Amino acid sequence: MKLDGELELVLPHGATLGEGLLWQRGRWWWTDIEASVLHAWRPGQRTVESCRLPDRLGSFAHCRSGRLLLGLTKRLAIAALDDAMALTQLQTLAPVDAAEPRTRINDGRTDRRGNFVFGTLNEARDKRAIASFYQFSMQHGLRRLALPAVAIANSICFSLDGRTMYFCDTLSQRIQQCDYDAETAQVDNLRLFTQMDDAGAWPDGSIIDAEGCLWNAQWGAGRVARYDPAGMLMGVLTAPAAHTTCPALGGDGMDELLLTSARSGLGRDALAAQPLSGSLFGLRLPQALAVPEPLFED
Repeated sequence: MKLDGELELVLPHGATLGEGLLWQRGRWWWTDIEASVLHAWRPGQRTVESCRLPDRLGSFAHCRSGRLLLGLTKRLAIAALDDAMALTQLQTLAPVDAAEPRTRINDGRTDRRGNFVFGTLNEARDKRAIASFYQFSMQHGLRRLALPAVAIANSICFSLDGRTMYFCDTLSQRIQQCDYDAETAQVDNLRLFTQMDDAGAWPDGSIIDAEGCLWNAQWGAGRVARYDPAGMLMGVLTAPAAHTTCPALGGDGMDELLLTSARSGLGRDALAAQPLSGSLFGLRLPQALAVPEPLFED
């Protein structure tokens, strides 16, 4: 599939830090981390449904029960959503990095077996590599993955068979992969997947498509890139917003690509030049490439 061109504006929006985009239950869902809001939008509707949260939401997952697993700043929690998009029955499941005040939960995704895998980031200015990757399940609780410490955990996604995990430290400008055992939370054979080919491109969110290819949103470069299973660049799609953050595949025909973006980190002049920053961009692909997002086993 040829991949070069520009993404279209799908939904004008003003997210400060739009992230975590996914297609689930007939809607697109994403978080505005800095605004502490979870958004949901059904294609064709004029309005976005929003849920105010008690804290910043770095990542989240839909549960088999219909509830939501929430990666709030320093804890994992589970809650239900009522018809008005308000949280009910909020329950903390596990604290995260309780003794380390500099970190918060960042990128995360459910693995192919229904466990939630996520990482943290260092919010301090020094951006030292003090953040970690974790797996959480109702059966085993919170388990730290034996991966090197990072400054900003991102790009978490899984091969179609679930046996390979992709991830990155955004500041390293490379995406890595490792062997992954969902049952034991063991990782092994750490290796390079791909290195950014642009000095101004910083890897953010990633997803795997039905052909086993990886799509990565690249902060600073205003683009989403597609890599083949060997890590070779297949092409890029650009957006009129420098800070592109997270791609997702879905839609009723499972053939739509959407991408979140952010206003965070842009000065007044940059925002004037990129007024659509914080919006959703996308296009319809020539074939269905979306893989259903696994539900968290709660």
